[in-house]
Amino acid sequence: MTTATTPRTTESKPFSVDLPEAFTPEWSRIDGITVDGHTVTVNPGKYFFRYENPTWVLADWDLVLAELLDAAETSDQAVEQRALEFVKAHGQVTGDPAKVLATGYQVAAYLFRDEYVGVGGLDVTERELKALREATTIMALNRVELDGHLSNVGPCWFFPLATSVVFGFDEDEGKKVDELYHGGWFNESRRRESVLAHAALGGRLVHGCQASADMAGGCVLAYGTDLAGFRAELDSVRHDWMDQVVAMGRR
Repeated sequence: MTTATTPRTTESKPFSVDLPEAFTPEWSRIDGITVDGHTVTVNPGKYFFRYENPTWVLADWDLVLAELLDAAETSDQAVEQRALEFVKAHGQVTGDPAKVLATGYQVAAYLFRDEYVGVGGLDVTERELKALREATTIMALNRVELDGHLSNVGPCWFFPLATSVVFGFDEDEGKKVDELYHGGWFNESRRRESVLAHAALGGRLVHGCQASADMAGGCVLAYGTDLAGFRAELDSVRHDWMDQVVAMGRR
């Protein structure tokens, strides 16, 4: 098995995408990322810890908006089943990472929209929402195979640490961002939004954390992925990668 210290990485050229929102310039503190206003460029050879399978499944975001996000759960069909059937019907394989980033931003902008500022119980700021939007956009490039193997992993997998490097969050702020990201566990409306929106990225969000904000991030996994295999491999490699992300903030 490939370890965190001996990654296998495909040969790939840098790619760029123009996004609706200007990204924070300090993303350049993360290896392999450069930002010029609305343009985000990723150099795979420098960014990824592991980049073995640069293909993804995407569904058109406009179609998700029109046909899925308002879907009501019924006694015959849970939202997860609706999302799975949507992915099976509309998901398409792409090898274009820029398209993945564009779709990832659309999902992130929906899930972490500014209207959540001031909502009781969330205690979230515009800056924290922006950090979550930007990090989860880049997280869309991560990939896990059906057997649970982590095939594409970059620093933004561990987004609480990556956003601390970029936005200067202290440990408490980093944990707060982590808890906001995982808040879909606790609020059923937000959990439902997450299930349906992530169909655009070909699966469902699976959290790396167990029951507390331990900075383990997460990834969109295809339905049917071996979760035990995923958990075992993540636990075996994540600490080395997390240390590397933290080190990026010390340079």
